[in-house]
Amino acid sequence: MSEVVLASDNQGKIQEINSLLRNTPLEVVGQGSLGVEPIEETGTTFIDNALLKARNAARQTGRPAIADDSGLEVDALDGRPGVYSARFAGAQATDTENVEKLLAALDGLAPEKRGARFRCAMVYVTHADDADPLICEGAWAGKIITGPKGDNGFGYDPIFWIEGEKATAAELAPERKNILSHRGQALRMLVAQLAERS
Repeated sequence: MSEVVLASDNQGKIQEINSLLRNTPLEVVGQGSLGVEPIEETGTTFIDNALLKARNAARQTGRPAIADDSGLEVDALDGRPGVYSARFAGAQATDTENVEKLLAALDGLAPEKRGARFRCAMVYVTHADDADPLICEGAWAGKIITGPKGDNGFGYDPIFWIEGEKATAAELAPERKNILSHRGQALRMLVAQLAERS
């Protein structure tokens, strides 16, 4: 097994990524367990932020690193919260606070105007100054419902409705979510590209 540092300490994300890596020789370990000091996410795109985080984790550990930056783009809000999804309601906002702020911003909006997508950029660097990082992106379309449903997942999952599943992301079994999700798409591309390189 080859351990790669994941530039995150989000336990939901670590579990999700490791389940997607189950049939590979890779396993991610959260950066906090290796003493990595997180870097401020100052990028203006998901790719910018993912690269910032991966290079920071690789620099502090001397290991290859995977990082993702993902978020929710809501059509009625001109693509916001976007790169600010995790801190939409403030720097230390909880998932619940972010969801409540988003629902308040869309209050009274007709269902057909509540389109949204999750977007994910996932990168892999072999070292901090890797000039040829692997960069993969995934997108998952849905719409925002008026209140949370489901107990799986994290973040905006309880209000993200997938029409084809007749369920929110938080109502899906983890295995099904991994097949459909923006992160699952990006990570499968990344794993395929890593396999080509090795």
